Parts: sequence; C-alpha cells; structure tokens
Amino acid sequence: MKGIGVFAAVLGGAVIGAACGLLFAPEKGSELRAKIAEAVRNRGIKLNKKEMDSLVDDIADELQSAE
Repeated sequence: MKGIGVFAAVLGGAVIGAACGLLFAPEKGSELRAKIAEAVRNRGIKLNKKEMDSLVDDIADELQSAE
C-alpha cells in the first residue's frame, strides 16, 4: 500500500510540474487547458473525457489562483 502512495505522489507531482511549466507561457485559458490535457495523456494517465476535463479544470484553476 505504501508503494501506491509514493507512486501517486510522484505522478501528481509530475502532472502539477508540467502544468506549472505551461503556466508561465502567456496563453489563453483554452490553450492552457489543451496543453495540460495533452501533458496528462502523454504521461499515460487514462481518463474518460469528463474525468479529463475535470482534472484539467482543477489544475488550471489552481495554477491561475497561484499567480
């Protein structure tokens, strides 16, 4: 069980790190969300469209509130 937690933390950190990298490029919100979604897919995370949209929106909102 401990290994799963470590894996989840690493995966979450990778997704957030990729999203932060995208944040520093001045783009429209829709373009940022598209890039976040692509980064998540490239990391092998398999989600349906609704789950992907929800995750991307959560990440984008967190990044925009951190500005």
